Amino acid sequence: MAVKSLSIRIDQDMLHKLHVVADYEGRSANSQILILIRDCIERYEARHGTIELEKR
Repeated sequence: MAVKSLSIRIDQDMLHKLHVVADYEGRSANSQILILIRDCIERYEARHGTIELEKR
Protein backbone atom coordinates (compact mmCIF):
# COMPACT_ATOMS: atom_id res chain seq x y z
CA MET A 1 0.00 0.00 0.00
CA ALA A 2 1.39 3.40 -0.98
CA VAL A 3 1.57 6.11 1.64
CA LYS A 4 0.10 9.43 0.52
CA SER A 5 0.51 12.91 1.98
CA LEU A 6 -2.39 15.21 2.78
CA SER A 7 -2.22 18.87 3.74
CA ILE A 8 -4.91 20.39 5.93
CA ARG A 9 -5.67 23.89 7.09
CA ILE A 10 -6.13 24.08 10.85
CA ASP A 11 -6.30 27.10 13.11
CA GLN A 12 -3.59 27.58 15.69
CA ASP A 13 -5.81 26.92 18.74
CA MET A 14 -7.12 23.65 17.34
CA LEU A 15 -3.60 22.54 16.40
CA HIS A 16 -2.39 23.29 19.91
CA LYS A 17 -5.26 21.26 21.39
CA LEU A 18 -4.50 18.38 19.01
CA HIS A 19 -0.90 18.36 20.24
CA VAL A 20 -2.06 18.32 23.88
CA VAL A 21 -4.32 15.32 23.22
CA ALA A 22 -1.66 13.52 21.19
CA ASP A 23 0.97 14.11 23.89
CA TYR A 24 -1.43 12.78 26.53
CA GLU A 25 -1.97 9.64 24.44
CA GLY A 26 1.78 9.27 23.84
CA ARG A 27 1.46 9.83 20.11
CA SER A 28 2.58 12.29 17.48
CA ALA A 29 -0.04 14.64 16.05
CA ASN A 30 0.14 12.68 12.77
CA SER A 31 -0.52 9.36 14.54
CA GLN A 32 -3.39 10.90 16.50
CA ILE A 33 -5.00 12.16 13.28
CA LEU A 34 -4.65 8.71 11.67
CA ILE A 35 -6.36 7.11 14.67
CA LEU A 36 -9.20 9.65 14.52
CA ILE A 37 -9.66 8.96 10.80
CA ARG A 38 -9.57 5.18 11.37
CA ASP A 39 -12.17 5.44 14.16
CA CYS A 40 -14.41 7.60 11.97
CA ILE A 41 -14.26 5.07 9.13
CA GLU A 42 -14.97 2.18 11.51
CA ARG A 43 -18.07 3.96 12.87
CA TYR A 44 -19.27 4.73 9.35
CA GLU A 45 -18.81 1.12 8.21
CA ALA A 46 -20.55 -0.21 11.33
CA ARG A 47 -23.63 1.82 10.39
CA HIS A 48 -23.52 1.60 6.59
CA GLY A 49 -21.47 -1.45 5.65
CA THR A 50 -17.97 -1.87 4.36
CA ILE A 51 -16.72 0.79 1.99
CA GLU A 52 -15.62 -0.92 -1.21
CA LEU A 53 -12.22 0.21 -2.47
CA GLU A 54 -11.89 1.14 -6.11
CA LYS A 55 -9.18 -0.56 -8.13
CA ARG A 56 -6.96 2.18 -9.54
